[in-house]
Amino acid sequence: MSVPAAEITNSAALSAAAFICGTVSASFFTCIGSRIAAGKDWIRGRSTCDACGHVLSVRDLIPVLSYIFNRGKCRWCGARIPVICIVSELCLGFYFVLAVVRFGLGIEAFRCMGLSGILLGLSVVDLACYVIPDGFIAAGIIFWALTIPFYGSFWMEEGVQGLCGGVLVSGIMLGVSLLFDRLTGKESLGGGDIKLFFMTGLFLKPVRAAAALLLSCLIGLCSAVILKKRKIPFGPSISIAACLSMLYGSLMAQWYLNLFF
Repeated sequence: MSVPAAEITNSAALSAAAFICGTVSASFFTCIGSRIAAGKDWIRGRSTCDACGHVLSVRDLIPVLSYIFNRGKCRWCGARIPVICIVSELCLGFYFVLAVVRFGLGIEAFRCMGLSGILLGLSVVDLACYVIPDGFIAAGIIFWALTIPFYGSFWMEEGVQGLCGGVLVSGIMLGVSLLFDRLTGKESLGGGDIKLFFMTGLFLKPVRAAAALLLSCLIGLCSAVILKKRKIPFGPSISIAACLSMLYGSLMAQWYLNLFF
């Protein structure tokens, strides 16, 4: 059966708009995360080159395109622009497209977009400083609470399931962490990681939160092996797992259960 040309055009336009919104969101949250990691004021002040300090213009701040046109360098001093800039913009752009394709224009897609931006910002800080700022956790919780009324008559069920997901996954990781710390005498998870599990669990609810828990441990283990490091920031692994579980957590859980039943 053929698909009407108008439907294809509308779908392409929606995907393009979602991609652009994703790249802009990534640029914004990466900037915030970088400023916090550097100890700078993330609210006031113009964006500047980290190398020469030159104030960047609009031409230098267009997501993806500025990096390509400037060949990954500052056009004032020639210093290399961190590759994480374009990587984060492309990844979040495509993630926004996947969210729209998966859920359409609705509250679930909007939640995916908002949460992914917050998780990107805190991941930038965690990668640089091994710290997950409480501000990002608070922003995530507030964003979750503000979106609950959009579920209409199901708002209470949504809130209860969210709280169950947050308490479940953070409680499990807290218990495992305390047990590991007692057995080894070393700190396994920081308080920020436990808080992050709680915040993401609010969005994921029990089933998807459980999938994210297993996936984050797998991603963290693979990252440690690939990077050949004994200690890595766990925030990015939790963030990637949460973003994937927001989209496909229910499908992953169903696939896993089908292996045994």
